[in-house]
Amino acid sequence: MVNAPEIMLPSDWDERWKAAHRRIDQAGYGETVAAAYRRIGPDLARAAGSEVVLKLGRTVSDVAIRCDRRTAALLPDVALAAELKLSGGAALIEWLATIEAVARSAPKSVAGLLDKSSCLLAVLDIEGFRSFVRMGIAIARRNPERQIAFFSLEDAEAQQYLQRGSGVEVFHTIQLQMKHYLAAIWGIRPPVREVPPDAPEPMRRRCGFGGGGIRVPPAFSGSSAGESNRLYQAALAHIGAHHRFTRRQFPVGSLKPLQVAVISLVEDARVERLAMREMPGLGRLWLPFHVAKPEDPPVALALLGRLSRALIYPDYQDPHGWVTKGKKLFEDAAESDLTDQTLSRRIGGLLGNDLGQMRVQFDSRSYVVQPAYRDDNLGIWDLSEQPPEEQLVLEEMVEGVGVKQQKRDDGKPDEQNSEPDPDQRVSHVALTASDDTETTTARYSEYDYVTGRERPQWCTVREYPAPYGRTEPIRRFEEVRCELSERLSTLFRSSKISRAEKIRRQAEGEFLDIDACIEAAISRRIGDVGKFRVHGRYERRGRDLSVLILLDISQSTADPVRGQAGTVLDVQRLSAALLAKALSVVGDPFAVAAFCSDTRDDIRYFRIKDFERSYDELARSRLAGLESKLSTRLGAAIRHAGEDLRKRKSYRRLLLVITDGEPSDVDMDDDRYLVEDARVAVQHLNRHGIDTFCVALDGAARSCADRVFGKRGTATMSSVDHLPIQLPKIFYKLTR
Repeated sequence: MVNAPEIMLPSDWDERWKAAHRRIDQAGYGETVAAAYRRIGPDLARAAGSEVVLKLGRTVSDVAIRCDRRTAALLPDVALAAELKLSGGAALIEWLATIEAVARSAPKSVAGLLDKSSCLLAVLDIEGFRSFVRMGIAIARRNPERQIAFFSLEDAEAQQYLQRGSGVEVFHTIQLQMKHYLAAIWGIRPPVREVPPDAPEPMRRRCGFGGGGIRVPPAFSGSSAGESNRLYQAALAHIGAHHRFTRRQFPVGSLKPLQVAVISLVEDARVERLAMREMPGLGRLWLPFHVAKPEDPPVALALLGRLSRALIYPDYQDPHGWVTKGKKLFEDAAESDLTDQTLSRRIGGLLGNDLGQMRVQFDSRSYVVQPAYRDDNLGIWDLSEQPPEEQLVLEEMVEGVGVKQQKRDDGKPDEQNSEPDPDQRVSHVALTASDDTETTTARYSEYDYVTGRERPQWCTVREYPAPYGRTEPIRRFEEVRCELSERLSTLFRSSKISRAEKIRRQAEGEFLDIDACIEAAISRRIGDVGKFRVHGRYERRGRDLSVLILLDISQSTADPVRGQAGTVLDVQRLSAALLAKALSVVGDPFAVAAFCSDTRDDIRYFRIKDFERSYDELARSRLAGLESKLSTRLGAAIRHAGEDLRKRKSYRRLLLVITDGEPSDVDMDDDRYLVEDARVAVQHLNRHGIDTFCVALDGAARSCADRVFGKRGTATMSSVDHLPIQLPKIFYKLTR
């Protein structure tokens, strides 16, 4: 049934329609395909116009040839359904053209895309649908299995795209608001971060806490923006109650998963009851999410939901004996001492035994805590002494056991008031400790030029301890080339990079100095003939500059420099040493770092020298220890270095990138992708007042560097002797 008003068809419609389906009939695609087209064609013509039907015929032929007859037979029905979602025949023609594009590039994925078309068009407009298709073709060009999963919405990236396109409130858009909310009601500021998109599905459905941090789902699927906002508020308020009232973790011991679930439920109710005693308004936040009813079936999940409601809602009456018993035990204990945490263990254990005696079905692997705002309860359990098999079951039930102790970038344990910079806009950064290497981790977006959008939280930058090397070669080089270091120092001193100051009372200048004019007029009236220095001018008298030198140490830097002795990394190392020596002599704050990458999940970042530290033997040793390895994911490294520069209060902030080639990585087969991402990363920093400049150590890399940094932001160099020639270009850019 077509709801749209019927469109007047042209007078020659019958002839054109008969010719169209005759071509399908006689093409040999089979009767199923031909019958589907004949059946849908007239309805679609009346709804969207005759041209759409003729286009559909061509698309059906294309799909039948490139894919298979079964998929082609599906297309007319899906096209009619798409017409209901799209406004106008022009959009439907674009939709058909997009299907043809998929048939050409990914024929095995067309069936999955048609199957999910209604789901996609329910939340995406035609432009969003086209972006989705371009993204699917690009990210899985050499991986047909992933391509099929993407278009069938079984891939995490596809689900995330659909989620963000649906208009559902996502956490990253309100994270700062939620952190302030948590701090306002509980006075705590633990790190709060999204669950990564590639995390297991159960972990993406509930909040969790542990190790001093909180993790949250990127979105609550199926919730409107307002509902999601309230869910995040309720969840953070609930976790805050655990922070305040759950003083110690429960040992799991020999408890069964069902007992763990019931004890967790009682503990949730206990901390919420205590929280509502301090802040009664929290009840209005939590109660609407408890929707269990006495009519719900007496299965484990429903009974747990009914007990949850009974323990938080005094007026709720439930006839089930188990729920009634649980409520009475809890209320009796509450009258005695609700701050006694052991009551949760005692009552929960007893109710868990009763539930087990009732032989109700309970699947610990599929169990998800209800209602949706409550956390996965990992934070209240100590699983350390469990046998591996039992621990695995409990971990799967409570989800997210992988939350580790979080640390700040200075290596100290993260404190509850370690709130990140509220003005942080480049990206959300979460620092976590890792295994035995003491790495810190940050996640950044990455720009996808195919869709014209950023993939949030896509890349992981890990800070590794920089390896150490022998400092004698660097020391010896600094001594041998001390004249070059002195020339660089002189060059730095002569540059004036600061805010322009007004220089008053000058004989000549750019503007009249009003105060000097008044003084001169008074002097003249009293007969004092003085020097009338009544002008002023603007002048930069010093330097207010912070520099971060970022070295590309990917595997390609192990190649020799053309026409020179030594490798590209040798030139980088010595250039950085000379710059560091000269900058330390003049006293400008600077930092040195290096990077390489091994897919988007492991961009390795090495801090050679931080702004606050001096250029000493430790920094030289780290510089000497650098080794060429892996790939060049430049955009993420630029974003991470930019975060350090954003914290500097200098008038000008400069990111100086020294590299030998174009961005690349083993998980990317599109040569343009990482170049475009790096270009956007540079633009992002420039918008935040951070200057970027690239020194390309190979003439062949110049064209790529020009694309990323712009021609005025790039210089070519093959020897450290070229530094005094290239640096003036940088200073010219900074003083323009």
